[in-house]
Amino acid sequence: MIYLDYNATTPVDKEVAEVMIPYLYGYFGNPSSSHSLGRDAKSGIEQARQQVADFLNCTPGEVLFTSGGSESNNTVIKGVAQTYRHKGNHIIVSAVEHPAVIKPCQYLEQLGYSITYVPVDSYGMVAVEDVKEQLTDQTILVSIMHSNNETGTIQPIKEIAEACHERGVLVHTDASQSAGKVVLDVADLGVDFLTLAGHKLYAPKGIGALYIREGIHIEPLIHGAGHEKGRRAGTENTPYIIGLGKACELAADSASRERVGQITDYFFENLQESFGEKIHLNGHLHKRLPNTLNVSFLGAVGHEVIASLEDVAASTGSACHAGETSLSPVLKAMRVSEDIGQGAIRFSVGRYTTKAEIDEVIGKLKAYLL
Repeated sequence: MIYLDYNATTPVDKEVAEVMIPYLYGYFGNPSSSHSLGRDAKSGIEQARQQVADFLNCTPGEVLFTSGGSESNNTVIKGVAQTYRHKGNHIIVSAVEHPAVIKPCQYLEQLGYSITYVPVDSYGMVAVEDVKEQLTDQTILVSIMHSNNETGTIQPIKEIAEACHERGVLVHTDASQSAGKVVLDVADLGVDFLTLAGHKLYAPKGIGALYIREGIHIEPLIHGAGHEKGRRAGTENTPYIIGLGKACELAADSASRERVGQITDYFFENLQESFGEKIHLNGHLHKRLPNTLNVSFLGAVGHEVIASLEDVAASTGSACHAGETSLSPVLKAMRVSEDIGQGAIRFSVGRYTTKAEIDEVIGKLKAYLL
């Protein structure tokens, strides 16, 4: 299998798995226990917290471990809504957010909150001015993803955060897709909250983290005992936390990021050479993740093309129901036409992708489409 679906999930890195094993068998104690096994587990967790903090350029106390990106997003959106309800009931998100942001907002709408979904341009990018125009005295949170999972388009988060903070509005960014692909520096971005998902970062599924800027308190999503300094109840998932810490340490390797970018460039150059005007890039040419190519094959149907690529894993930007093709909400928000969008395929490369694999995929595409 040639795996070109790294934005969907990543395999667990061997080094990540290796550091987790001792905490499955040896250091299995409850981190809240006072005996040596508990202290060993707690020590491992705090080391991982430091690794995540180093990765994000924050302090360890600003890192909260969660079960993944969805929990982190829900924690911020519902927590801010509840904690700051006395200040206002208005939240702003983009039209291309992941369902883990859209769905909590739709839930809050049922409770009387006002949600604004700011549009994106044809590249899938939010305009800072559009966000500024929607800010009101009732706005308590702006949540804009750092990069889009389908197109890879990177949003102007730093500029959005500056505009929001001028009005005293909190800012969250879901950086699940960006982690390990581009540098994430919360001090530079200026955000108050940032989401990480382990399985997008060569760590296991079921683990994530949430950056919460020091001095900010929000109501926990999960209530119970005082784990994670009272911010998230539940006995810590020690082995997976250890894995996430190691994954963040490995993701800081700039050489690995550069290699992935070179593979993607090689792929796109070959697509252009092979198909010319018969392909269309969905998303921004330059301001996108270095591993992501969302390409429409004009005159083709995406899911049919993928079906023809035997032993190749990729994702399509459209779905077929009862013989009719419908575009993803992201492509619709970008106002991609039906004839272009129906041929969309997202190829996302990763740490283990080789040029030989890209050559093979190009050959399969040419055999089917030309």
